[in-house]
Parts: sequence; structure tokens; C-alpha cells
Amino acid sequence: MQIITDLFIGFIVGYLAFTNSIATSLNTLLVPAEEPVVIMEESPNEVDTISSLPSRVGKAIPDILLRSARYQAAAVAGSAGLVGASTREPLDAIVNIFCTFISETTVKTTTGTGFFIDPDGVIMTNAHVAQFLLLEETEEDGTTDCIVRSGDPATPQYQAELLYLPPAWIQDNASVMSAAIPMGTGERDYALLYVSSRTNGAPLPAVFPALGFDAELLPLSSRNTDVLAAGYPATPLLRDGASADLVPRRATTSVSELYTFGSNFADVFSIRGSIVGAEGSSGGPILNADGNVIGMIVTRGDDTIDGPGSLRAITLSHIDRTITEETSFSLQENLGGDLAFRAQIFAETMSPFLLAILQQNN
Repeated sequence: MQIITDLFIGFIVGYLAFTNSIATSLNTLLVPAEEPVVIMEESPNEVDTISSLPSRVGKAIPDILLRSARYQAAAVAGSAGLVGASTREPLDAIVNIFCTFISETTVKTTTGTGFFIDPDGVIMTNAHVAQFLLLEETEEDGTTDCIVRSGDPATPQYQAELLYLPPAWIQDNASVMSAAIPMGTGERDYALLYVSSRTNGAPLPAVFPALGFDAELLPLSSRNTDVLAAGYPATPLLRDGASADLVPRRATTSVSELYTFGSNFADVFSIRGSIVGAEGSSGGPILNADGNVIGMIVTRGDDTIDGPGSLRAITLSHIDRTITEETSFSLQENLGGDLAFRAQIFAETMSPFLLAILQQNN
């Protein structure tokens, strides 16, 4: 009997020591990290990290949309509409967003890329591209006109309305919104547009060529995996002027590095150089092997590391997480409802707020 008792006590002591070691490891992982998360690979002597980028983490998020009963009601109003991908070909889904600024003394043009993310006519692009649709309402320094173009070469097709632009991005970037070449890390640099009409007055398509997307967290194993990038590089425009034709480009490349905005998730990834990598491709999609969008181009990359034409993209998981913070609705939910009504309520709710920020920084 004493032998059994001794064995039982030995088992309990060993079990408690084992569970204590697990608890210590879990406690280490659950403590908020001030440095990039370190994740152990199969070998205990090898570690992998997500590099940190400068971030607004810790700053208050504007809650005007969360407090607006009209916006919250508009976000769920109307029919569900179409959902899911209607094409797997990025060249069918991408668009060129072309804006013209006319003042008393100058005429300026800017160009960026976007892509249909919903078959009801919702376009995803960068905030630093979509900001010009907001500037259309100011008319303080002249007049602004933005046209959605598509095709090869790009030709005018649609008029669009601003459906969503993160107020936190405006707060952080209002003082540099007029920069010729927008800089920054890409944090919250996204927007949603809604196609409202054709430029020639013809009826809108019943279904737009939209890409599917994957908003799951990007794993560390994504490094060196092949991806497909697409966009409208503006090299001809920069070389030959505003009348130059812009043609869509696509290229297979690979993920080189992952970055975080302090979330300890992969919020940004860099891709190696390709023919897509040039000004004007901002807002273009990055697709995985399944044909789903996992990221959107936001900035140029580091050509010394990743070769000429390198790019950086924010992940769809970053977009999904942050749009939920600011609206209380996921990215998928933000694509539904009565889009025309939601665009109207967004303009009425947010535009005065955003324009006031712009005026304070001018």
C-alpha cells in the first residue's frame, strides 16, 4: 500500500510541475508584447518575427460612425444584394481611378488603381486615392473631377460615390493629403466606392466583375509564397503626360516579408519586384493561389532588398479588423445593404467631419 501511495504522490508532483510549466509558457504568450511577437518554429533554436512599422496604435479612434444612429441603420438597410466573386481574373476586376484638379492657374491629374470587391458595384481602393472624391465637395482651391476607367487601354466608364473612408486615416494624414507622392506606412489606407452611374448614361451592369477575398490572418508561412499582383502602372502618364494610355498589368511574384502595426498580426506584407510595381498601382489587388484577394497595394517597397518594382500591401485582415472598429460592421457587412442610401448617409454624416479636419490642417 505504501508503494502505491508513493507512486501516486510522485505522479501528482510530476503532473503539477508539468502543468505549471505550461501555465508559465501560456502566461508569457498572453502578456501584451511591447516588441514584435516571437513565434517558435519546430526547432527551439530558431525564431521568427514580424517586424514593427510606425503605428497609430494607442490613439483614440473617432467614433462618429459608431454614435450615428442614421449610419448604423443605413448599414443594415435594404436588400442583401449579390455576394461573392463573379470573376477570378484580376484584369477584369481592376479599375483606374483618374482625377483632374483645375484651378485658376494649374491643371493637375492623379491616378490610382482599384478593384471590384462586390458584384453590386463596390470598389476597394486606397484612402489616398479616394480622398479626391472627398475633395470634390470642397471646391476651395479649384474643381475636382474623378472618373472610374477600365479596359485596355483605360477609358471612362463610371461615376462613383464615396461609400467609406476611415476617419482615423484622415486624422493622421490631413496635413499631407495634397502631397504629390503620398508617403506613409499604409495603416488604414483603404476606402470603398460605390458605382452610381455610367459616364455615357447607359444602364449599369446587373453584375460587376468582382474578386473574392480572404480576410483571415496571414500566417508567417506566407513568406516566399507566390502571389498575383495587378494594377494600372502610371509610367506612361508620368513619361508622356495626361493624354497617355494606361494599360492594366498583372504579374506573378512572391511575398518577401511581413510587418505589423503593433497588432502582433501580419498587417502588411512586401512583395518582390514586378512590372506592376510603379506609381499608379496603389489600390491594386494581391491574390493568393486560390484566386482570392489577401492584400491591397499601398506603397512602393524597398527595391534594394526586393528588386525594382517592389511593393507593400495591407492585408485584408487588417482592413476587416479596423473597419469593424470604426463602424461595428465587418468588411463583408459593409459591402451589403442599400448602397446608394448608405453612400448618401456617409456623406451627410462623415463629410462635414472630415472636411473640418482638412480645413484645420490647411
